[in-house]
Amino acid sequence: MADSDPPPPNLPELADHSLPGPNPVPSTRTVVTSPRGSTSSSSSGRHPTYHGIRSRSGKWVSEIREPRKSTRIWLGTYSKPEMAATAYDVAALALKGPDAGLNFPNMILSYPIPASTSASDIRAAAARAVEEREQRSISGSRPYPGGGEGTTTSSSGTCMASSGQEFIDEDALLNMPSLLVDMAEGMLVSPPRIKSPPSDEDSPGNSDAESLWSYS
Repeated sequence: MADSDPPPPNLPELADHSLPGPNPVPSTRTVVTSPRGSTSSSSSGRHPTYHGIRSRSGKWVSEIREPRKSTRIWLGTYSKPEMAATAYDVAALALKGPDAGLNFPNMILSYPIPASTSASDIRAAAARAVEEREQRSISGSRPYPGGGEGTTTSSSGTCMASSGQEFIDEDALLNMPSLLVDMAEGMLVSPPRIKSPPSDEDSPGNSDAESLWSYS
């Protein structure tokens, strides 16, 4: 009985990745994170400094949330952020009191007080405050020569006051600074007396030497 051939030796199995090949390219992904709690004022339209206003279509809208409510009071749309911020201050004072965060705390005494805390009264007071602010801004921008507010002085000595009354300075008009003083002092001087030469015909009781002021 012939011996059978021995089985062939077991060859190690080759893995698919055993063969050399190009290195795999790792995938990259960039993750951008924003700081927690940060908000973009440009995207939301809110002003970076003033409270209660936001930009809309090139103008500034002012509104305030009513305390303990989810509703808001619309205060108007204005062309300047300062105007909208003023409207917010008036509403904040009416609803939250003097402890409210204001945009212009130094103007608290000049703000009008609403008749009530209703939305219409607050809106009316806010509009009046904005109007008064604009009037002060316009009047304050007018130049006044000589540094006097509301008063102009000409070279002829005529002074025009803001009330419309006219005052004429005679000293400056006549170029005599002490004119009135000299006239007043002249009235205090005793008038001179003129006496005629003594004559035999003159008697003490009948004399032509009379005072110049006897006919006055």
